[in-house]
Amino acid sequence: MERLEKRKVDTVSLVKSYVENDYYSNLLIIQSSILQSMREFMISEGFLEILPVIISPITDPLNHDIFDASIDYYGYSYSITKSMILQKQVSTLVTDRIFSMSPNLRLELENRYEDKRHLIEFVQMDMEVANAKREEVMDIMERLLIRIISEITVKHTKIIEKYNSGLVIPKKNFKRIRVQDAIEKYGDSYEKILSANAKEPFWLIDIPIMDREFYDKQNPNDPDFLLDFDLIYPFGYGEAISGGEREHEYDQIIKRMDLKGNSKNIFKDYLDLSKEGLLKPTAGCGIGIERLTRYILGLEHIEKARLFAKSPGKISI
Repeated sequence: MERLEKRKVDTVSLVKSYVENDYYSNLLIIQSSILQSMREFMISEGFLEILPVIISPITDPLNHDIFDASIDYYGYSYSITKSMILQKQVSTLVTDRIFSMSPNLRLELENRYEDKRHLIEFVQMDMEVANAKREEVMDIMERLLIRIISEITVKHTKIIEKYNSGLVIPKKNFKRIRVQDAIEKYGDSYEKILSANAKEPFWLIDIPIMDREFYDKQNPNDPDFLLDFDLIYPFGYGEAISGGEREHEYDQIIKRMDLKGNSKNIFKDYLDLSKEGLLKPTAGCGIGIERLTRYILGLEHIEKARLFAKSPGKISI
């Protein structure tokens, strides 16, 4: 009980800060504008919006330790969505281009609070494209980010000047850096160092095979690496987007699951679809709404990037 009370956010003080501080009304203006620009852009690019999946027997296994978030329902286990990656692949059987404003729950360890960019509950715009290569998805996301920032700096000039007057509209064709080259130059802290020293967003590409999940596509010409990418914000804001091409062939998925030690029983439904040859080649990604809000407003910590923030190690309404 003592541990919980120390970590519990004072609800009355929190709500008073919402009422008394015009920052939060400005936050909602910017965040609403981000969501509007996102939806308008994706629809203009031929995407259809699908409703998010909140619970499912299958969800993203992730590549790092978190607490379990599942519920028992009539003796069956439902996972609360960590990301819609597997459902996105299936959705492209209905239509080639889909996106969703997807709530995600990842019960991160409390030490993640210190990096200032993790929430345990967050929303990302998830998208997937059938029969696409990663370059097509990267191009779409560059244009999306440029459009959002361009529109916000025009529509909400006074708010941006108040909170982040140094915000710059990025230029097309962001720089690309191979992860292996970054590791050799900067060591394991390569992302943090590169982000801190960058002045514009940039891509990290060709992720080492053990650093990601079984669904990320192995490069057939360079099998130690994946056809993946991360978009990194400058000025130390860190990862913005994660994505890449996906595995879809049954034998290759089994090979990747064996390499990663994933349970075939948990992912039986997904494997059955692949075994029947129903999955298509796809590529896609997710961009965090709160992280984008934090970057645009120049916020010190991501818990200021939404109402009712749930931060690692804290209890809040």
